Amino acid sequence: MKRLRTTRRTMIATTALAALALSGAAVTTASADAPEKKSSSKGFTTTVVDFGAYTSKVEVENPEEPEDRDPTVDATNNTLAVSPNERLAVATNSYSDHLVVIDVRSGRKIAEIKGYVSPRNILFAPDSKSFTVSDSARGVVDRISVFGFRVTQRLPLGAGVFGTAQSRDGKWLYANNAAADTVTVVDLVNNRPTDVLTGFHEPRQGTKLSYDGDKLYVTNYGQGQVSIVDLKNKDAEPETIGEFKGLRAVSVNRAGDRLYAANSESDEISVINLETGARTGVHVGDKPYGAALSPNGSVLLSGNMADDTLTAVNTKDNSVIGTVKSGPKGALKGPRQAISFSADSKTAWVLNDDLTVAEVDVDNLEVTDILGD
Repeated sequence: MKRLRTTRRTMIATTALAALALSGAAVTTASADAPEKKSSSKGFTTTVVDFGAYTSKVEVENPEEPEDRDPTVDATNNTLAVSPNERLAVATNSYSDHLVVIDVRSGRKIAEIKGYVSPRNILFAPDSKSFTVSDSARGVVDRISVFGFRVTQRLPLGAGVFGTAQSRDGKWLYANNAAADTVTVVDLVNNRPTDVLTGFHEPRQGTKLSYDGDKLYVTNYGQGQVSIVDLKNKDAEPETIGEFKGLRAVSVNRAGDRLYAANSESDEISVINLETGARTGVHVGDKPYGAALSPNGSVLLSGNMADDTLTAVNTKDNSVIGTVKSGPKGALKGPRQAISFSADSKTAWVLNDDLTVAEVDVDNLEVTDILGD
C-alpha cells in the first residue's frame, strides 16, 4: 500500500488535498438556506447552499434515470443511519436529490435536506449531534447538524467519494473513492485529510473499521476482493481476500476473527475465519446486498434486494434462523445495504426503496411498523 503520488488515477484526490492546503483552512463553513416551513405532519425542507469553489458543478442529463445522476460512478446504492441515542434516522439513495430525516419514536418524517446529486453514505457522530453524508457526484463529504439540519462543514474529497467508515470515538473518517481507486484518511478533529491510500479497485459503499480501530476492511467491487489495511502501518501492502461474486457489503465481528460478505451474484453470505482462512457459504435470498451484524454479534441480517426479504443468520453455527417478509404491519421494498440495529440488538431498521424505513422485531422476524410513510 502506497501513499498518494501524482498519477492519473489519483489526480482527483490530489486536487482535494491541494485545495485544502491553498485555502489555508481545513474546511469551508456555511449553513443552508432558512428552512421552508411545511405542515406539522410533513416537517420542513432545507436546501444546501452553494459552497463556491468547494462545490462540484454537476450536469445531470436525466435526473429520473439513476445511471445518469453520477458521471463518475455507474452504480446505485442506499444508506441509512440511526443516531446512537436512537431518536433520529437519516436516509437516502444515490438517485435522490435529498436526505430524509425521520423521528424514530413517532415514526414521522420531520425534514428533507435537499441539494444533493448522488448521496452515498451517512454516518452519525458518536454524540448524536451531527452526521456526515458523502456525495460522489459533488465530490464532497458534508457534516450536518441535527439542530436545524444545516451543513456546518464541507470536505472536498474528490468526485467519486463513496463509502465511509468512522472510528468509534468519532475522530477519524475513512472515505472510499470508487472513481480514483483510493481511500482518504480524514482527521475529523482538525477537519483535514492526512493520507490518501492507493491500490484499490472500485471501492464502493462497503468499508468497515475493526472494533479496535487498527484495521480497515475495504471492498473492491471491481475484483471481488476485500483489502485489509493495517492502519498502524499504512505503507504496508494490505492482505486481500478474494473469490467473492458480486461483492456488495461486509461486516466484521467485535473479536476481529470473522468477516461476513454479501455475494449478490451467488445469493450467499460468505463467512471467513480470519485466523485460519476457512470459508463457509450460507445461502440466503435473491441478490443479497446487505450483511449487517447485530451489536451483540449473534445475528447477521442479509438484505435481499430482488425478493424483498431479509435472511437472519445465526452467527454461532452459520445456520439460517428464518426469513423476514412483508406482513400486515408493513412491507419490505428492495432492501439493500442500509440496515441498522438498536443497541440492544432487538430491533432492526431497514431502508425501503421509497425512503421509508421498515422497523423489524429481530427475535420474532417480523416487520412491526413502517416509519416515514
